[in-house]
Order: sequence, then C-alpha cells, then structure tokens
Amino acid sequence: MLGKAIDRPKAVIPQFGRSAVLPRPVTKLRPKSVAMISHSVYTSDNRVRRYAESLAGRGDRVDVFSVCQSGDTPGQQTINGVHVFHVQCRGLKKERSKLAYLWPLLRFFLLTSIRLTRRHLQQPYDIVHVHNIPDFLVFAAWYPKLTGVPVILDIHDIVPELFASKFEATSTGIPRRLLLWMERASGAFADRVIIANHLWLDKYARRTGLNGRCTVFINHVDAKLFRWIPRTRQNGQQIVLYPGGLQWHQGLDIALRAFKQVLRDVPAAEFHIYGDGSAKESLVRLTDQLGLNERVRFLQPRTAHEIATIMANADVGVVPKRADSFGDEAYSTKIMEFMAVGVPVIVSSTKVDRYYFNDSIVRFFDSGNPDALAKEMVAVLRNEELRKRMTAQAFEYAATHCWENRKGDYLRMVDSMCVTTEDRPAAVLETTNAPDRFEASCYLHRLF
Repeated sequence: MLGKAIDRPKAVIPQFGRSAVLPRPVTKLRPKSVAMISHSVYTSDNRVRRYAESLAGRGDRVDVFSVCQSGDTPGQQTINGVHVFHVQCRGLKKERSKLAYLWPLLRFFLLTSIRLTRRHLQQPYDIVHVHNIPDFLVFAAWYPKLTGVPVILDIHDIVPELFASKFEATSTGIPRRLLLWMERASGAFADRVIIANHLWLDKYARRTGLNGRCTVFINHVDAKLFRWIPRTRQNGQQIVLYPGGLQWHQGLDIALRAFKQVLRDVPAAEFHIYGDGSAKESLVRLTDQLGLNERVRFLQPRTAHEIATIMANADVGVVPKRADSFGDEAYSTKIMEFMAVGVPVIVSSTKVDRYYFNDSIVRFFDSGNPDALAKEMVAVLRNEELRKRMTAQAFEYAATHCWENRKGDYLRMVDSMCVTTEDRPAAVLETTNAPDRFEASCYLHRLF
C-alpha cells in the first residue's frame, strides 16, 4: 500500500468496474423551490455553485443567500439560472480577535433569517440547504422548518478544530465546549447532515450521535469548469501557483521559504498567490523579509471560471497545508482542480490527502518542511517528462471522480427529502451505511 495506512469508514468495499462511478438516471419530478445559505462569495465558492447549478440545470428554482466581495456588486444577480441575493459585503478578512471573527457571522445570520422568512412567505420553499461556517447558520431556517420544510446542514469544515487552529485555543476550554454544544444542536436541528470528507464522518457522527442522518460529499471537481484548457501563456516564465484561503493552517509561509530556495535552481520562476484571509498581511511581510517582492505576486480572489484558466496556465500547483493543525484532515478541492486542468501538484503529506491520493498522481512532501517542498518544486519544474507523466495519470483520476459522477446522488437526496403525496421519486437515496463509490475507488487506488 502506498502511503500511511489509516482507518477508513466502516463500510464494505464492493467489487466494481468503470460503470460503478456512472450516475444513475434521476427520476423526472416536478421542479423544486430551493433556498441555500452560505457565508461565502458565491462566485468563488465552487462547492455551493455545484449544488445550486445542478438543481437549476434541471429546472428547479434556486435562491442563494450569500455575501459579496465588494460594495460594487449588485444586491441581486442571476448566474447560470441561480438567483443570488447578497445579504452583506464580506470586506477585508482580518479577524484578529474572536469578536471580530464572530460579529460578521452573527450579522449575516440575523439578516439572512429575516430575508429567508420573508421570501418563504412570498414563495414557499421545498427545502433549505445551509452551508457552514458557522454551524448555527442552520437556525436561520427556523421559519421554513416550522412550516414542515426539510433542512440540510452542509459541514464544509468542522468548527471546533478550525477554531482551535485559528485562535490557538485549548482543546478543553470553555469556547471549545460551547462549540461542541452548538455542533450537536445544529446537527439535531437539521434533517440531514452532509460531511465534506470521510475522515470527519466518524468524528462528527460520534460527537453528535447523528450517524443515521450523515452522508459524505467531498469537494468533487466540476468538470464543466475545470477541464483540459489550452495554455495561453508563452512568456517563458515558470509559474508556481496557489489559489485559495490565506490562513495559517494552509502553510503558505512554508511555501514562501521553499520558493526562496527554488530560485537558486530555477531563476525564471514566479510564485503567484490568489486569495485572501487572516494571514495575508503576515505573508506579505514575510515575502519582503525574504527579498521575494520581485518574484512573488499576491492577487485578489477570482471567480471559479477565471481561476480555472489561471490554473491551466501554471507549471505547478502547491497545497502546503500543515499536518499538525486543522489542515491535516481538511480536504482541499484545489488538488483535483489542478489535476483536471492538467497541472502537476505538490501536496503536503497530510492524513486526508494520503487517504484520497497516492504518489503516482501527486508529489508529496513532509509537511512543514521548506527544504522538502523546495526539492519537489525544483524536480517538477525542471523535468518535463515527469510533469507529463504526472498530469496524464492525475487527469484520468480527476475525470473519474468529477462532480458529474456524484451529482445524481445529491439530486436524489433532495428529491427523497421533498416527498409529497403528489410527488414521489421512484428511487430513494441509499442509506449512509451503504458503500460509497468514491470511498471504494480511493481505497483500491491506494492499494494498486
């Protein structure tokens, strides 16, 4: 077996062939009215977009209550058939204190609760899908819930661990106990809970006692956006790319220190960082201290459509998460997005990434080790045959595990939760104890 052996979910691994990953046809039903809530920028949140556009694409009415990146954004937009309501502006994410972090979330919760209630009174929803963070955002759906509307809580990140990593909180303090209580209460309020990866499934279900109501949907790559895109950049530079959140657990400081060494062997290299977050100011300072201002560029977050083309023009992607923090079990969508656009990716050796990937499709380095990361960067940048071999194998893997192969399961779940006397789907979603096709494939991929 490649990589470190880890415990996997208690599901029987079935025998399967290529047909096992193909989605089953979804029974034709009446259009649904769906509300989604997410304290994120919709155009940059690929996970929320995949759900919303999958529903809208089959004719459902989808309203998304989210935040916008700047005050210039219209209060309401229709994007690929999805109605997006910008409840508040995200602004700059400094979040130096717990209160500064909490206040925008509370304000978004209150405003969304009011707008969702008002909208439900005008045009009743069939289902509400709420995305954390925070967990308590699910209670914004209190009025639809009172009228019998089912509610999904989608756990993008497990909050107690993320809070501890962000604010260096203890694992036994009062804040953690409050977060665990809120986690249980929020999960109990929801009719179904979606978990973002298999490592978190057992942990979350054990803490909340909600095993029967939990299912896993990882951040599958959207093959409509992230595909083999022809390269347009022909300037001779070699681009190392990181697109995503700029938080401490993402390990960008490690990547900057590694890149300082890379320039000795690859002087034409540049490091482009697209994103925002609480660690951005410290990363900019570190870049200056390392004398990298001419070779490192910090750029603003881009929409999913824009970032796909940007990624396709890179020479190598890096995902340098810290294994001794929240990043050890937080699945990164960026990895398969790089694979899908044909760019080799270097990944920190974390528990979650060793679970889903092996050494034939990504280059692992010891987490937290700038020297090891620099060595892998140089090896990939200077070896064209290695890049071709990696991208060919990774591209096939990403194509097999794209969102199109799991979308049908999500649509069936929504339909099964919206059953009425006039509208009953012929097929009901499998129980959470049934074998997961993606889990099975990843397990066999690690074996062979």
